[in-house]
Amino acid sequence: MTTTPDGPPASAPTATGDPDGVEALLEDAAEIVDDVAEREFEPQDLASMEALDSARRLLVVHAHPDDETIGNGATMARYAAAGAGVTLVTCTRGERGEVVDPELRHLEGDLPALAAHRVLELGSAMEALGVEDHRFLDDAPLEGEDAAATAHATYEDSGMAWVETGGGGRVAGPAPDTGPGAFARADVEEAAARLAGVLREVRPQVVVTYEPGGGYGHPDHVQAARVALRAVDLAADPGAAGVAGSEPWSVGKVYESVVPASQVSEMGWEGEPPSMVVPDEQVTAVVDAPEQLSAKVAALRAHRSQLQVRHGEDGWELTVSGDRWMPVATSEAYRLARGPQSALGPRETDLFAGLAR
Repeated sequence: MTTTPDGPPASAPTATGDPDGVEALLEDAAEIVDDVAEREFEPQDLASMEALDSARRLLVVHAHPDDETIGNGATMARYAAAGAGVTLVTCTRGERGEVVDPELRHLEGDLPALAAHRVLELGSAMEALGVEDHRFLDDAPLEGEDAAATAHATYEDSGMAWVETGGGGRVAGPAPDTGPGAFARADVEEAAARLAGVLREVRPQVVVTYEPGGGYGHPDHVQAARVALRAVDLAADPGAAGVAGSEPWSVGKVYESVVPASQVSEMGWEGEPPSMVVPDEQVTAVVDAPEQLSAKVAALRAHRSQLQVRHGEDGWELTVSGDRWMPVATSEAYRLARGPQSALGPRETDLFAGLAR
């Protein structure tokens, strides 16, 4: 028996030679691709899409060249070696730092020359740590800011002076001749908006900076911590003024670099301990990376204008003053300032613990 099939449904393609509608579907897909291709993306948005190629992304905020290696060098090297995206943002070029290397003493007081030299030192240190993405904060543009205006923005090292305390110790304070371009005098909202643009571009799950006291009270460290926390808020706010990048980004965790009180004797600190020393129970994460010792030592050596490194009886040591030596640490401690605490134990060993991949 011969059966005559029913005609096609009204919505089915009827084009001759395309009974399944394949050609029509391909034409629709091509139109969508053309629409995407014709869309104009901002440079920051294109960079954001590239940043997502790394599953884990860490951004570290520091005030001067060498701060990052002393406090977080082993951590940065460990994550970089593991394939994570590691970005360092440095707020100044350290032009008012004390020069400890006698061969470079002629740079002290020559702010432009010392700044240029420390930029080179920082580049060498990042190469030693395997960190490929480093920026200076004043190079980050505000939304709609032209290149000339960005180039005009400058955050300078504020300098520091030691102030004697009543207890026989000393704390860091602002230099008496701090200039108007000093980072410590910068408008927090503007500096934070610049950093927020970097956060939207890099899209880090984790941010690391100083605790509120700036480690030991240096005004630039205190300002960097303040700016970093504000930038995290601005990056997540779609209505934040002045922030480059159209896609908001919420940072999963913010950590503060700290030192457990049980280790303060190893620092050789005299008098009242600095603000970075916290009770052991406040330490929520410790990154232990002994395999990165050689990388951290190499990075420290790169900062030869600011510190000295030697191999002592008990291992590698560093000094920033020439008279007080401290062990080169490959175990670096952190206190969680924002974000979820992992349920894996009292202390995390991975700064990304508890965050969705």
